[in-house]
Amino acid sequence: MRASSSFSGILCLLAGLAIFSVQDLILKLISGDYPLHQAMMVRSLVALPFLLAIVRIFDGRLSTITTPGWWKMTLRGVLNFASYTFYYLALASLPLATTIALFFTAPLFITIASAVLLRERIPPVAALAVATGFGGVLMIVQPGGEGLGWAGILPVAGALTYALSMIAARPLGRTESAAAMAFWSNICFLVCALALALWYGDGSRATEGDATLAFLTRGWVTPPWRDLALMAACGVIAAAALTLLTQAYRIAPSSLVAPFEYAAIFWGLLWGFLIWRDLPDAMAWGGIAVIVAAGMVVIRQGTRPAPAAVPRNQPHPCPDCP
Repeated sequence: MRASSSFSGILCLLAGLAIFSVQDLILKLISGDYPLHQAMMVRSLVALPFLLAIVRIFDGRLSTITTPGWWKMTLRGVLNFASYTFYYLALASLPLATTIALFFTAPLFITIASAVLLRERIPPVAALAVATGFGGVLMIVQPGGEGLGWAGILPVAGALTYALSMIAARPLGRTESAAAMAFWSNICFLVCALALALWYGDGSRATEGDATLAFLTRGWVTPPWRDLALMAACGVIAAAALTLLTQAYRIAPSSLVAPFEYAAIFWGLLWGFLIWRDLPDAMAWGGIAVIVAAGMVVIRQGTRPAPAAVPRNQPHPCPDCP
């Protein structure tokens, strides 16, 4: 039964990643014509009823979204909004696979944040993998050379804020459900996108000439039905993929399914080649390989809780611990 659940969990994760990749593809396709805040608002509005259904299915009741911890889930949602805003803006300028690979520095940041904020110990092998992984980032971004420019920093910033949101989820997970946290994250997406629309919506602050800045500052555009349907599809995609990913981690050990998250890079490579004939250069290929290898080592090694302080002249409660 355990083997069957693990296999099902891996399949759910891979299916969720494949579905999520279509959202990245859509956002990259529309990034030259519409502002990000418009796509985010449509996506969040469409996703809202689906996420309520997910809360009902997984939690058994809707009251889990009105617990006293709702404001903490909202603050975490702001971190998620920042994370994916950085990521989506990078899509406007960078190849799809490169953006995904740089975003997958998140496990490295999670390891560092766990040590700094949660006082967990990093095994030496994991610490070496973290340092090596950031070397892979430098190989891709190539600061000072003919690299990605300033846009190359955006998915890394997205990975950092994503890591902080995951660290925030640990204490919240003791009292709040994953479905409720996803619901409040979507609410934050909607409200923050509305704030951006109020600031940039009239087009008076639009900046052209840079694809990333234009995607952020472009004014509201009335889309034809086809493009509106693409934006709305992102909401359905996000809800469906989230359900599959939640199910994956619910029925299978996270240490088993987490390494398969890197399958997302395959979809980035596939869509990038099929649509834009984009493939990383030799240096970027090397950087992607280094980040993936480092991330998988970090996921496998994890971090360890710091040992409790032991009074002087008292035996250590764990004599086998270093």
